[in-house]
Amino acid sequence: MTDTTPVAPAALAEFEAEFADQLELAADAQDLLFRAARTANSFSDEPVTDDQIRAIYELVKYAPTAANSQPLRIVFVRSDAAKERLLPLMSEGNRVKTASAPVVALLAVDNDFHEEMPKVFPHAGETMRDSLAQNAEGRAAMARLSAGLQIGYFIIGVRAAGLAAGPMAGFDAEAVSLEFFPDGKHDVLVVVNIGKPGENPWFDRNPRLDFTEVATIL
Repeated sequence: MTDTTPVAPAALAEFEAEFADQLELAADAQDLLFRAARTANSFSDEPVTDDQIRAIYELVKYAPTAANSQPLRIVFVRSDAAKERLLPLMSEGNRVKTASAPVVALLAVDNDFHEEMPKVFPHAGETMRDSLAQNAEGRAAMARLSAGLQIGYFIIGVRAAGLAAGPMAGFDAEAVSLEFFPDGKHDVLVVVNIGKPGENPWFDRNPRLDFTEVATIL
């Protein structure tokens, strides 16, 4: 059996030794979600169950979005028939790994998310719905920002389920959107392969920028 567990570099142990007492989350959970987590490029044939899919959503739905707007919509592609519809719309370099994934999540933004505001933001939802209905540019910006946040949460949720996530932007976005969201009101932003990693699933980890390269404390 191929060992598909990525080897944590020495830097991970150094990080844990230096910062472990600064984070409430246990070190093994930190590794699962971030430091040892990897983007898989191949998947085993172990299925992803309905319960796992539901558990991922039920966890990440609590993460924050602007005015609790929750504009992300998801189609989970699992059947052979659905895969046959999706694969020709993927970039050539992404087809093999997408075909091998037990489940593929299509993460889309609902451009009419404002219609749900009375439900998700009840104390001021009708006012926000009406205001956003008259402001297409502001509505689109709000939708993209919050959907982007939810995509990040979703990837962490997949990892929390003990699965590998393979997010991709290499696909015909317009065609995938129309194929799987035919109402024309949704734009697929990211396609995420989901499953247990298969043989030789990892590329070498690329460097990360250091704190001092990206952050300033004023």
